[in-house]
Amino acid sequence: MNTPRRRFLETMSRGALGLAALPLPPGADRPPWPPPPGLTDEDFWRAVRATYPLTRERTYLNTGGLGPAPYPVLDAVQRTMWAQQTRSETGHRLIEEARAPVARFLGADPDEIAFMRNATEGNATIASGLSLRPGDEVLFETHAHPGGAIPWLSRQKHAGIRVRTFEPDPTSAEANLQRIADALTPRTRVLQVSHVTAPTGIRLPVPAIARLAQERGLWFHVDGAQSAGMLRVDLHALGCDSYATSGHKWMGGPHGTGLLYVRRDRLDAVMPTETGAYSDAAYTLPDHLDYRPSAQRFEPGTRDAASVVGLAEAVRFLEAIGMERAEARGQALAYHLREHLEQIPGVTILTPEDPALSGSILTYRTDRVPYDALFTFLLNEYGLRCRVVTEQGLDALRVSTHIFNLLDDGLRVAEATRAALGAPH
Repeated sequence: MNTPRRRFLETMSRGALGLAALPLPPGADRPPWPPPPGLTDEDFWRAVRATYPLTRERTYLNTGGLGPAPYPVLDAVQRTMWAQQTRSETGHRLIEEARAPVARFLGADPDEIAFMRNATEGNATIASGLSLRPGDEVLFETHAHPGGAIPWLSRQKHAGIRVRTFEPDPTSAEANLQRIADALTPRTRVLQVSHVTAPTGIRLPVPAIARLAQERGLWFHVDGAQSAGMLRVDLHALGCDSYATSGHKWMGGPHGTGLLYVRRDRLDAVMPTETGAYSDAAYTLPDHLDYRPSAQRFEPGTRDAASVVGLAEAVRFLEAIGMERAEARGQALAYHLREHLEQIPGVTILTPEDPALSGSILTYRTDRVPYDALFTFLLNEYGLRCRVVTEQGLDALRVSTHIFNLLDDGLRVAEATRAALGAPH
């Protein structure tokens, strides 16, 4: 993480300490879920918004960084936690029961899914587990999140592999495919891309990239931290060898949840670097170990059953809405915001306009107000929580729109931006 953003996040963390004192909303105020039939479209989304215990003191627009969980998820976590604590049980059965619905949500098989703490842990499992020699190359985009880049930089530092990058093109899926092809060399062994890039929300053509990787005999890994829960994901259709995502972003799961997918026929190509009591199918001392014939081999020990149950509940919550509907809603909100920002002189939008190249992230900047000052103005004066983008010197502001956001939220972002720039209405 670069120094400006690190300092910024440290400042935000200090300012957020007081949030711990905020009371939880009373249970009696919780709306019914699912909403009653017959609602207008915007009333339906207001009903969805009411299922989140987000404070009304600000508007949250940073799901790309950390997503809130709705009441059904939080209730499932609390019930499971108390049930397990009152009997002091591990909840292994509950974890296994959660594997099938989560795998179904991602278009994978249960034995291809391992529960992680976040996308970074999944990315690191692949980066440290593939068999690579000094001089072998991994290629990924310059917009990779630190959680996708640093595991490879660490392996480069200690094992002598070489990291190479390409600059993503915001204008064309074909151009991105060509840029990747042009950057490959005879030493390339691994190709990694973000399904949706974190800084500016460029959606990369993953199925086409998968075909290219297969033709070249490359391992193809996808950092899906910005796609699962934002887009409808079908891992078998995407064609990647592995995919990592966080449960606590767009999926709306508990903090500290994530997933790693490894295609069944590729499991043995990834050495489990963290192993333990649940990694083995059989072992005998001193010299025999058989790994589990599933991705569970990457889960070394006891896990928090309540969080995993909460993640499965988050999947059910999204499925009750419908992922196609949720995806369309997020994109519509982002496009609605774009229409208003485009009318403000001095504003440049960095996110692609083509819906095939974008999703529910919109990043913009202006040379008239420093990015950090703009962020602070929107937060302090209008209660709008966005995210600064310092990566690659972009110096911009990122807005994430998800199912709990409303059309009015975009209007307020545009209004606040106008006010910050002193632009006329």
